[in-house]
Amino acid sequence: MISTVVLGFGNVGKHLCLALEQSDAAQLVQIYNRSESEVPESLQKVEFIHELGDLTRADLYLIALPDDAIKSFSDKLKKHNSVVAHTSGSKSLEALKKHDRAGVFYPLQTFSSERTMDLRTVPICIEAKHPEDEAMLVQLAESISEKVKVISSEERKKLHLAAVFASNFPNHLYHMASEILGEHQLDFDLLKPLIAETADKIQSLPPVDAQTGPARRGDENTIENHLHLLTNSRFREIYELLTHSIKETYGKKL
Repeated sequence: MISTVVLGFGNVGKHLCLALEQSDAAQLVQIYNRSESEVPESLQKVEFIHELGDLTRADLYLIALPDDAIKSFSDKLKKHNSVVAHTSGSKSLEALKKHDRAGVFYPLQTFSSERTMDLRTVPICIEAKHPEDEAMLVQLAESISEKVKVISSEERKKLHLAAVFASNFPNHLYHMASEILGEHQLDFDLLKPLIAETADKIQSLPPVDAQTGPARRGDENTIENHLHLLTNSRFREIYELLTHSIKETYGKKL
């Protein structure tokens, strides 16, 4: 069993703790969080601490904190013969350079505290300084996920960038769509079947083949009507930018 301490109990840390507690390869021995937090019933038996001085010895210390806090937090940890790994998609191993045995344990998913998540379907990306530590992190990842891949820091940065385009930006567009509908007392639920079908299509079609809409068809009348309806200048600017990009992608006349 890989004795593990999770450092941070935010969205990522909480979901990892829940998964590790069910793992047959891990022993979740401690959870650190600076502030008090509501602990799910399944984690009640795990020691919960608020001071770094109370850390117990473990095989792995898993830092699940915001990207900008990783290096400074890592520097506060005592050097020892355990593996220290972070869960960031954008930070390299250099963020943990104080530690001789450093690694990355990056779950590629969007996490929200309000939703439960089955990590078995979530890709986990692994990196480590040493082969034996990489093997340990892979073993741990495979105990909670069916999709484990070893990739470098540079590859992971590119993957994280693509993830922002694939998840964060579309979600912001959902928010904009909700605002447009709200202005006219229309329910956002009307769009949910469309959103679900759009996401489902790319399971069987490349995104470039799944594209539809007025920009893809070159339907200038509809585009002009949409622009006329957009009273919010920021929304109009984004509509024009995305329309321009789609037209360029499919060779439509600009």
